Amino acid sequence: MRAETMTFFDAVVPDASAAIRSIREQGKKFVGIYCVFAPQELIVAADAVPVTLCSTREEPIADGEKYLPRNFCPLIKSSYGFAITGKCAFFNNSEFIIGETTCDGKKKMFELMETFKPTVVLELPQSAKGETQKQYWRSEVARCKKEIEKRIGVTITDAKMKAAITELNEQRALMRELASMNMAIPAPLSGMDLLKVMWARNFMFDRPAFNQQLRDLITELKEMKEKGEGAFPKTARRIIVTGVPTGIGAEKVLKIIEESGAAIIYVENCSGMKQFLCDVATTGSPLEAIADKYLKTPCSCMSPNTDRLELLAKLAKEYHADGVVDITWIGCHTYNVESRVLRDYLASHGNVPFLQIETDYSPGDTGQIRTRIEAFIEMAKRK
Repeated sequence: MRAETMTFFDAVVPDASAAIRSIREQGKKFVGIYCVFAPQELIVAADAVPVTLCSTREEPIADGEKYLPRNFCPLIKSSYGFAITGKCAFFNNSEFIIGETTCDGKKKMFELMETFKPTVVLELPQSAKGETQKQYWRSEVARCKKEIEKRIGVTITDAKMKAAITELNEQRALMRELASMNMAIPAPLSGMDLLKVMWARNFMFDRPAFNQQLRDLITELKEMKEKGEGAFPKTARRIIVTGVPTGIGAEKVLKIIEESGAAIIYVENCSGMKQFLCDVATTGSPLEAIADKYLKTPCSCMSPNTDRLELLAKLAKEYHADGVVDITWIGCHTYNVESRVLRDYLASHGNVPFLQIETDYSPGDTGQIRTRIEAFIEMAKRK
């Protein structure tokens, strides 16, 4: 069974071109971002619009490979392919780009991109632990604020930052409430629909209207929960998906999991719930509060990244998971290394069944992935 409210989210991405025109007609400017480390509150406080440019389509990869090594991560090649060909309307309409040093591949991509698009690159610390790292990252976010002010031609006041914090915290709370609906057995929302809602957020810029649709969807899911209705039967194996960003266009693993009869109950990765895990503090310096929130992101680019391990063990227990599927893009070394660490941690913290899928955007390995997932689902036992 599927919630009727999902028909709204079905239409958001197809209607994205109209959204661009609407923003332009309002006299507002786009700022392109590629990662959840980009401090969106600063963009909103500048009365500009943050738009996600990280690409999950296979089509631009061939163009990206004309400039980047073929053994690069497909996400980087796809993103750069869209940028260099001018085929992404959101990239074209962005006044400038906020990049970040989450990996060596992205660093070099932004270096090339800067030759034809204004770019601000935030330099992340190697670790999120410790006062030195915190102060360093705060200085980078302060630099980002100055760059936004200069490039947009505005002054970002504390009052504007506080208003943006309140606005985005509201949406984060709604996203957490939405995801929590799937603690129920059966889960009322499919993983593909959860992904669609999270992806739609990137392309609908009327936040109050989007938030109201979230509330309507949550209300409908609560009604389904009370009736014992779900997107999958009660007996379906319950799977948490983690790993690399997996947006619309690169969702083949998620589709295979649910086509194989399992229910994806949570999508933890950074195109999923990772970005909504915690709010920006509403006390103290708003600029420092913004910086501190983003540094808490449990990304594999940080060493050590124990927060991700602890989070997934906690989620597996709370969501009654039968297994965790970790998706790794070929060429994404940090997530590939961390996959074994995560496997061992989950084995010793709840004995959670674990499967790593290393793949790219192409459909060539679909049959192999399906065979592995079907075997994994069959093997996973309900606790």
